[in-house]
Amino acid sequence: MSRPLRIEFPGATYHVESKAGTGNEVFRDKDDKKSFLNVLSNVVARFGWLVHSYSIMNGSYRIILEVPKGNLSRGMRQLNGVYTQIYNKRHDLSGSVFQGRFKSILFEKKSFLLPLCKHVVSRDSDGKKFKYKGYKWSSYRATAGEKTPPEFLHLADVLAFFGKEKTQSHKRYIEYVSESLGGESPLAKIKNQVLLGSPRFLNEMQPILQGQRLEKKAPKRVTRRKSLGALFKKVETKSRHERNLLINRAHLEYGYTLMEIGDQLGLHYTTVSKVINK
Repeated sequence: MSRPLRIEFPGATYHVESKAGTGNEVFRDKDDKKSFLNVLSNVVARFGWLVHSYSIMNGSYRIILEVPKGNLSRGMRQLNGVYTQIYNKRHDLSGSVFQGRFKSILFEKKSFLLPLCKHVVSRDSDGKKFKYKGYKWSSYRATAGEKTPPEFLHLADVLAFFGKEKTQSHKRYIEYVSESLGGESPLAKIKNQVLLGSPRFLNEMQPILQGQRLEKKAPKRVTRRKSLGALFKKVETKSRHERNLLINRAHLEYGYTLMEIGDQLGLHYTTVSKVINK
């Protein structure tokens, strides 16, 4: 079987996984896991990623992430490379820590963000159920409102599916994850080794799989939505609270990315992310 094509473009969303070699461990103890999360935090800040969900097991890690700048491979080289250096130095080893290339599945966000985020926190790396509710090394407890989320974790898009009121959205998220845990994995629906989405999404990606360059920046958006200029008209006359309400509306209701909103307002995308995550 040929090596799967890596599809990258600004705004793409991925299920990413890296595993240790057979019989080995990527994370031997809690200090290894803490080191990895520190490296991930730095990579997210440097490359502008949005991490929606994650889980770290002894022999692997999985991340649901969005790449506004289309730089998945560059960021992953940094993530795995820097962690490998730290791991080898700490354990007096050399050579590769991870088994081959990282695996990435490009998915359609509107259809598969929730199912994949649920899958990552409620199943182990072999797809088996485990006691996820008390597990320390995943995003579940932060998304459930049970602990302060790490700065790199972007919760707004997941919680938006469950309502605008945070306490209620956390509760509904908990209920969602606990429902139908024995159901089929969303990864069972992968097509062409690397794609997960609706028939329309899969059709849009076919030219790329056939070797054509991606001429557009991302799959087409719905065009009938209010422009950012109209949304933020005379924003300079509004209070910070009013501006922040408009930022949330632009992202959650109209689907504008953090970078698009930031460019409109002259703000860094991380500032926009903090507003939405409040």
